[in-house]
Amino acid sequence: MEEGVARRLEALVERLAAAGWLTQGRVRTALRDVPRHAFVPPVAWTGEGDRVDRATAPERWLDLVYRDDAIITQLDDGRTDVATGNGRFTSSCSAPSTVVSLLELLDVEAGHRVLDVGTGTGWTAGLLSRMAGADNVTSVEIDPLVSARAAESLKGAGLSPRLVVGDGGDGWADGAPFDRVHATCGVSHVPYAWVRQTRPGGVIVTPYAPGFASSHELRLVVMPDGTAVGRFTGHASYMMMRSHRQPPWPTSGDEGAKSATQIDPRTIGYAPAGADLAMGGFLPGVNARGHHQDDTYALRLWSTQAWATATYRPGQRDYEVRGDRNLWDEAVRAYFWWVAQGSPPRDRFGLTVAPGAETVWLDSPTNPIQS
Repeated sequence: MEEGVARRLEALVERLAAAGWLTQGRVRTALRDVPRHAFVPPVAWTGEGDRVDRATAPERWLDLVYRDDAIITQLDDGRTDVATGNGRFTSSCSAPSTVVSLLELLDVEAGHRVLDVGTGTGWTAGLLSRMAGADNVTSVEIDPLVSARAAESLKGAGLSPRLVVGDGGDGWADGAPFDRVHATCGVSHVPYAWVRQTRPGGVIVTPYAPGFASSHELRLVVMPDGTAVGRFTGHASYMMMRSHRQPPWPTSGDEGAKSATQIDPRTIGYAPAGADLAMGGFLPGVNARGHHQDDTYALRLWSTQAWATATYRPGQRDYEVRGDRNLWDEAVRAYFWWVAQGSPPRDRFGLTVAPGAETVWLDSPTNPIQS
């Protein structure tokens, strides 16, 4: 199997480089020195439903491991046996391209003190250990069983970062100050503990998913005044930190007042990432998700205090809206604000994080989006 691992690993490295994901030599070295298969469970699944058992199909298992796909490692927070493949995905070994993209944004040097939020399988903690030195890496995982399995895999790979069981949103104050904070789970907002525990000039990289459809890569630099400022650099879809998951859809969501709109709900629901950032900036705490059923499309908007649904049906001249707050009109105003700005793409937006608040801005922190 070792020859097969080396061949597949090298092919993966070359694919990532050719696609433009992999440009830094230290990340390339880490990928070669910390092979992914050492962190993948014997029964592997992709999000598309491919299942391979190492015991019965070792070559196919290796093929899957060295594809550029996320591999599901936990269902329903561990309540469902992952071997069944039936349940909500709650932990994974992230796709190599997304791992590499975040690591290159992090810009880790030897000797940097790194906080890794979301240990998962331990693969990323292993890569960071190779890049910064295992003694400098602290990885926090909320699930004790997941952390224990990661510890075994890391030990097998000859790596020994500090592993902590706890809520990654709290960071790890005992290890502060950090030079780098790296998250392998999505957050709906940036925990200020991460900023507080990072030295000025330090970098925070995280998947950012405030709830308005798109998920984003975010790179922040911590400032001497205790804020953090940075830009959205690309797409990053990760499973959410448990405490940052979306609130449930209100159970009374079909009983609100009915009105009409001329705006096709798909205009808002299918809007690109830049529009999503604008709408999320104007409507903090509001979630947006579209649902298809046959020819009908319904866009749901909701927070812990309010909800609205805008529905498209074929042949309608106006579209139906129901809700207990005018979230729909607020989203429409935000969308057309974005259009009036010239439909700016994602990379023109950024974020400032301060104690108790965060602000989305366009082009410059001096041009904030005010909700």
